[in-house]
Amino acid sequence: MSADRTLAMNAFLTRAGWADAERVPLPGDASTRRYMRLKRGGDTALLMDQPQGEESPDAPANATPAERQALGYNAIARLAGSDCGRFIAAANYLRTLGLSSPEIYAEDAAKGFVLIEDLGDDLYADVLAASGDETALYRAAADVLAKLHARGAPSDLSPGKPLYAYDETALIAEAELLPQWFIPLALGRDASADELAEHRALWRDAIRVQIADRRVFVHRDYHAQNLIWLPGRNGAARVGLIDFQDAVAGPMAYDLISLVEDARRDVDPALAELTTARYLEAMAEQGTPLHPECFSQQKAVFAAQRNAKIVGIFARLFKRDGKPRYLDYLPRVWGYLDRDLEHPALEPLKAWYDRAVPHDARSRRPA
Repeated sequence: MSADRTLAMNAFLTRAGWADAERVPLPGDASTRRYMRLKRGGDTALLMDQPQGEESPDAPANATPAERQALGYNAIARLAGSDCGRFIAAANYLRTLGLSSPEIYAEDAAKGFVLIEDLGDDLYADVLAASGDETALYRAAADVLAKLHARGAPSDLSPGKPLYAYDETALIAEAELLPQWFIPLALGRDASADELAEHRALWRDAIRVQIADRRVFVHRDYHAQNLIWLPGRNGAARVGLIDFQDAVAGPMAYDLISLVEDARRDVDPALAELTTARYLEAMAEQGTPLHPECFSQQKAVFAAQRNAKIVGIFARLFKRDGKPRYLDYLPRVWGYLDRDLEHPALEPLKAWYDRAVPHDARSRRPA
């Protein structure tokens, strides 16, 4: 951290009343955000440090695809980038629903500092690794989604902070990360213009009908590394929510897919089925029932889209950012994607992937 950044952080913590707290850096992730746990007597809080301008900017809600293209990938895919204001707005919105997003204690969005509630260290991933009750935890996570989906997506999370649509431009750009990054890594060549054009057209056909359906708040990274078990709370509030700054208005199936096709841990297919059944049951119980067959097709389409995106992101993290650990997850994600592509609605895309990316290249660790 630069000297200027340290001075700005110290000034922020002084204003927030936490200048004298012990500071413990927390492990980072694939983003440019940094976190620090603050300890003061028996109290704790988390400092989010998001330097502004380190990532390409987002675009206005009414920007055209061409205008988003000119601004870069964050604008195309509707990612928050360096805008910690979207985290603040999403956190506040989720709490209005009775869900456990962190309370915002203090913020300086212009400089990229946010002081938030410390929800603890009991990540789902860690609780499950310590033999936690998978069925209970996944059932609770499904109940959170049902509560979140009881209403449609808001147009604005707060004044000046719209909840962007997870639109065709964003979804196709994400799916295209696979041919753009994994094919060169695995096959030693770029995808051809014809391959890319066909891939784009097939995805456009697959998602066009699905995105016309009812839109809800989509966390976008709803999985065991971003959920915190809070057994001392009640109902859906037992699930702590973090890392939701990239939230969008999108399909109901998307976050369920994130949960049951987790890139970082194996989820037994039987548990995935039980979790899906609980979600559908909870939706019916609250008076917002879904048609099981229609939901199953939406689930397959966005599962395939998400897993194609993740294959591309993990290849990019290795090739561009020098982070080889993400390659360890690729066999699992390809396993999910192969299974997703078996749905009849995705037959043309399955044929494309079988032709463009041979199965031996999917399972072979790139050098």
